[in-house]
Amino acid sequence: MHSFKELSAQFEQKFNTRQFPANPSSLYDPAQYILGIGGKRIRPVLVMMGNELFDTLHNDALQAAAAIELFHNFTLIHDDIMDKAPLRRGQPTVHMKYNESTAILSGDVMLIQCYEYLNKVQSTHKTKLIQVFNKAATEVCEGQQLDMDMEQKLPEQVQYDDYVYMIGLKTSVLLAASLQMGAIIGGGSEGNQQLLYDFGKNVGIAFQMQDDYLDAFGDPAKFGKQQGGDIQVNKKTFLLLKALELCNPSQKELLLQLMVQNPADKVAQVLEIFRQCKVDQWAEQEKERFKARALESLEKIAVVSNRKQALKELTDFLLIRQH
Repeated sequence: MHSFKELSAQFEQKFNTRQFPANPSSLYDPAQYILGIGGKRIRPVLVMMGNELFDTLHNDALQAAAAIELFHNFTLIHDDIMDKAPLRRGQPTVHMKYNESTAILSGDVMLIQCYEYLNKVQSTHKTKLIQVFNKAATEVCEGQQLDMDMEQKLPEQVQYDDYVYMIGLKTSVLLAASLQMGAIIGGGSEGNQQLLYDFGKNVGIAFQMQDDYLDAFGDPAKFGKQQGGDIQVNKKTFLLLKALELCNPSQKELLLQLMVQNPADKVAQVLEIFRQCKVDQWAEQEKERFKARALESLEKIAVVSNRKQALKELTDFLLIRQH
């Protein structure tokens, strides 16, 4: 068994080469650009960890991991366009550095490249891996659409459970599928695959909650994104939904006004309301609730306990991070 850090270094050694042809550079350089500006490579390493939970690391896990990382970055390019985000990992987003049309095409070619990697795995794994990948990829798109749909609704039209369902699709299923794909390669049973998937999905929900929290309260220098980006575009995050539930009538009136009027100090005013309503404290408790669910599923997986230790350590790391 290897730690996240060790597996990450192993993945980087394989992946840290140019993934695309040189020409046309106007198409491929933007795709290479987003791969080169960092990222924690969480999802591809989860593939490798899912494999190692059941068996020694197989080369097929590295192929599947590369596909997952390319898909994740494809979604980031398109998400940033839809969100009109200026920064990603502290650097200009692809559509800002190049242009929107090029960013769309570069994302498309990244998605195609995913299947080149998946086609390299053994035939015994290939059909099931592609089924799991396609299901997750579809659900990520569904989650993104639900996220955009929520932006068009009034705050009182969105329930907290709607938000949890949305992030379960948009964020969590790819983490869960990464682990399941590794488990398939490692020979895990169907029951163990499902438990590992459930573990990943609940970690993913808690991870997105932490992400939303950091968008509001994190240090931009550490987080690598514009502070309050979700607040600026009135995203129905769990912080906003809970604040509307907890705040008094005058706070609620001000919060709704700020969402319409968009004053220059909007972020600062909204954050002050969040603090007054103590949603920052509630967020920590809710994150811990989903973490507990995840660890319960992990505990039920029928392998010896020491094989699960790396996943437990990674869970702690993901959910206390500041960036």
